[in-house]
Amino acid sequence: MAGVGSGAGSAGVAGYEVRVVASEADRAACFAVRTEVFVIEQCVPESLEYDAYDAGAVHVLAVGPQGPLGTGRLLHGAAAVGKTGSPDVGSLGRLAVTKAARGLGVGAALVRAIEAEALRLGLGAVDLGAQTHALGFYERLGYVAYGPEFDDAGMPHRSMRRALR
Repeated sequence: MAGVGSGAGSAGVAGYEVRVVASEADRAACFAVRTEVFVIEQCVPESLEYDAYDAGAVHVLAVGPQGPLGTGRLLHGAAAVGKTGSPDVGSLGRLAVTKAARGLGVGAALVRAIEAEALRLGLGAVDLGAQTHALGFYERLGYVAYGPEFDDAGMPHRSMRRALR
């Protein structure tokens, strides 16, 4: 699954591709984006950012002419059941977009790519834990918040879900 986006940001990113990770180089690029956004920018400890779920997750990568722009992952099967409570619901997480690529539609393209993979896997919905400042972003993509606010890595979050079919 690959998609192409376009935009013109201050960093001169004119176009990008979103693809499901199929190589170690792409996986390393995903981790580099997560380190930049979560570990360095948001001060999330590496011990919390990287977990055992990474090995079995579907990772997606947005890449442009200058390199990696964003990433996200989808947990499914037993890994997702532990987070969502249902074998029919995937768990979207670790969505990160570099500062240079924000405002270009990269985040939305990554979410749509993850949803397409969830559908391909036969899932009926996707859950996520959104940082509260990002609730509006996910609401514009059709996600609905539920449950109380909770802390994750020292930041307030809300659970959200979107039905895919």
